[in-house]
Amino acid sequence: MNISGNNLLFAFGLTLFAGLSTGIGSALAFYTKQTNKKFLSAALGFSAGVMLYVSMIEIFPKARESLETVYGATKGYWITTIAFFAGIALIALIDKFVPSGENPHELRDVNDITEKEVNENDLLRMGLFSALAIAIHNFPEGLATFASALEDPTLGINIAVAIAIHNIPEGIAVSVPIYYATGDKNKAFKYSFLSGLSEPLGALLGYLILMRFFNDAMFGLIFAAVAGIMVYISLDELLPTAEKYGEHHIAIYGLISGMVIMVLSLLLFA
Repeated sequence: MNISGNNLLFAFGLTLFAGLSTGIGSALAFYTKQTNKKFLSAALGFSAGVMLYVSMIEIFPKARESLETVYGATKGYWITTIAFFAGIALIALIDKFVPSGENPHELRDVNDITEKEVNENDLLRMGLFSALAIAIHNFPEGLATFASALEDPTLGINIAVAIAIHNIPEGIAVSVPIYYATGDKNKAFKYSFLSGLSEPLGALLGYLILMRFFNDAMFGLIFAAVAGIMVYISLDELLPTAEKYGEHHIAIYGLISGMVIMVLSLLLFA
């Protein structure tokens, strides 16, 4: 596969955009009077719809096609399927061994924390641990956005938007406890912002380590694993969080809307 400098810059730019959307979460926490949880529920459902549809309808078949070209139909299909579940296993292991703190999707408004809850050391530790955990979780997301954008810019844009929406509540989860521990909005915003930088860092490391070996076989393996990663994120994080902060049907309407928009964007820019 030939990868131009412009394609690389575009892919890195999308990954940077997706990662730094944690800063949007911080801004919402500090500069809006109350988080619109129903809207956020629909947005998270939308993000899950985009990621599920694109993983199963676009990314997995492209990975299979690439691997079947190299290994033949039967062996290529087996390898695609194994790589898909390996992606799920990778993100599941990260979830197991690097827990995301005390509910990373707890959407607390700045004015909602009571005086009884303000234990500065505990809150600071919670916020910093959440920032570290979210940063580690964001590594594979960065690789997913980057690899998708290299293969198909339209696909990359849709995935970047979906992951950006996913990162907004993570920014809230990091910034609110740090703000209450330190009283410093700038420091809270900074840590939230920095946790998102792990996404472009994941893309950079993926590029440096893997791209020298980037051929049809490597592309197929990465893409199949990326599909698994995004399916897991959608089912384990996005949909449960959307359900928690909105009515069931709001999350489902968001999910279906995400799928419809994904179909239209792929058809219009095909």
